[in-house]
Amino acid sequence: MELLESCKLCPRNCGVSRLKDKVGYCGAGKSIRVARAALHYWEEPCISGSIGSGTVFFSYCTLKCVFCQNYNISQCSYGKEITIERLAEIFLELQEKGALNINLVTPTHYVPQIIEALKIAKEKGLKLPIIYNSSGYEKVETIKLLKGYIDVYLPDMKYFDTKYSMKYSKARDYFLYAKEAIDEMVNQVGEVKFDNNGIIQKGVIIRHLMLPGLLFDSKKIIDYIHSTYGNKVYISIMNQYTPLEHVKIYPELNKPLNQKHYEALIDYAVSIGVENGFIQEEGTDKESFIPLFNFEGV
Repeated sequence: MELLESCKLCPRNCGVSRLKDKVGYCGAGKSIRVARAALHYWEEPCISGSIGSGTVFFSYCTLKCVFCQNYNISQCSYGKEITIERLAEIFLELQEKGALNINLVTPTHYVPQIIEALKIAKEKGLKLPIIYNSSGYEKVETIKLLKGYIDVYLPDMKYFDTKYSMKYSKARDYFLYAKEAIDEMVNQVGEVKFDNNGIIQKGVIIRHLMLPGLLFDSKKIIDYIHSTYGNKVYISIMNQYTPLEHVKIYPELNKPLNQKHYEALIDYAVSIGVENGFIQEEGTDKESFIPLFNFEGV
């Protein structure tokens, strides 16, 4: 846990002593805080299947986007404190429930504790693929710590232009860090591999949540991913943006996504040769698709 003594796990590089109950930008202290650990059915089909992904929703976040769909846990400290040993038990309990994988949601600020919990759980029989589901705002040094522990990386690539990453996430350097981190992720786990049922076992899926009015920026992101990795990775182009109460001060975001813009982005991806990807149907921009954070499984 020495990495928490002067915490620089994420690009914010706060340097606070979380072991002495100090908190930096993310808000996390020395203890793990979790809001939900349960089977989840609304991920990409190769992650959730028909059985469900064993999803652990961690509290706090290193990015804190103004439009966050999980705002209550990312920015309002909602969650329950647990020990490393309890986290290991949760992984095993999800396996017992039939989960297809262990899906770590917003895990960056708990990487040291997660590694220890995975060690314990694997010694006790955990065999599922481990998914690292993050904002993409990562340091290469932190991702390197995860080598051998993570089978599937599921990073976001939210913005290309710094003016948007600064305005909506206070992270002018977002794209720089995201692209370097994703390089390391791809180097670690290689090309995507599925089992005989089409469930992912290894590889990288890069998510992009399209935001209202940012079609041009979204095209730049798809361009970058495809020109850099070709079909070595999968791209998940998402239309589930939901304007919640806290985005009212951003009028340009306080509206649903234009479906025609989303269709134009899909057409563009196909036109440049993207073959490996996932898209979403209409109707996913509803609050009912946001998980119920009620401490289930915690």
